[in-house]
Amino acid sequence: MVEEKKIVDLITQLVSIPGPSGNASKAVAFTEEKFKALGVSTFKTNKGGLLATIEGKDHSKHRFLTAHVDTLGAMVKEIKSDGRLKLTKIGGFPWNMAEGEYCEIETAEGKHYTGTILIHQTSTHVYKDAGKAERTDENMEVRIDEKTTSKEETEALGIQVGDFVSFDPRVQVTESGFVKSRHLDDKASVALLLHVAEKLKENNITLPYTTHFLISNNEEIGFGGNSNIPEETVEYLAVDMGAIGDGQATDEYTVSICAKDSSGPYHYGLRKKLVQIAQDHHIGYKIDIYPYYGSDASAAIRAGFDIIHGLIGPGIDASHAYERTHVDSLLHTGDLIYYYLQSDLVEA
Repeated sequence: MVEEKKIVDLITQLVSIPGPSGNASKAVAFTEEKFKALGVSTFKTNKGGLLATIEGKDHSKHRFLTAHVDTLGAMVKEIKSDGRLKLTKIGGFPWNMAEGEYCEIETAEGKHYTGTILIHQTSTHVYKDAGKAERTDENMEVRIDEKTTSKEETEALGIQVGDFVSFDPRVQVTESGFVKSRHLDDKASVALLLHVAEKLKENNITLPYTTHFLISNNEEIGFGGNSNIPEETVEYLAVDMGAIGDGQATDEYTVSICAKDSSGPYHYGLRKKLVQIAQDHHIGYKIDIYPYYGSDASAAIRAGFDIIHGLIGPGIDASHAYERTHVDSLLHTGDLIYYYLQSDLVEA
């Protein structure tokens, strides 16, 4: 039902918009423009996220779906005496997953400079133990693509402590159907929500229940967007990546349905219903458990909301590094969302 090219085009556009947690307003604005073009009403939250609403037949019970547009990134911690930058991480990742990455520094005045994230002891011709040096906040730095050899020269560019640093996504789409890019977590899911909303409007489908789409802008640092859940909400479905690795069932070719993560089990009835929808519509799926994962849905449960919660998403390889998925996984995830939104609520 969903369309491959439109999904991939949306992903390519989204990952190309810098948006580390704390500075994702441009990415949020992109989603706002897309929803408004569909005639979907939107509301900007005080936290900077976006709530889009499609009215359904039943206004007394609501559905709530979320995906986050913010990404991993960094912030300038210190300007070194040689003009290079020390960083502090935004989000959870080890430095080796960003080493060698091109980046962009955005100043408070709106200037943009490019650079490369490197370990200080990079040159093997100078540093005998370059390969053994620890990748720590102390050793990692940004080599700025400007003529600067001192702290004063870098400051003269307008760069200062607190400036945001975003990673080059390096997005590629292969002929074999793989999408390779940083920040597929979770911009791939945001693209899916946008596209599903488009298909609903295109096919003149009236949803059974009023449905909200929250585009969260602080998920990577744990803030989420759960202060904006309407009190009529019964079901809450987070759409976020399925992580791939040893011992995991998730792959790059199906939709991942989460049974449990670090927060505990997701709602059993909703999980079984999602599986049944997948089976009824010949959607490829895998059920999985993530030991080091938490979603906005589980955060909502922790916050005390009386909801039925679930988590699904496309399978993403090398999460929080240079990520990859396949269009098959995107299509299966999009189809599951599309048919789920037209189904009845789970009985509590």
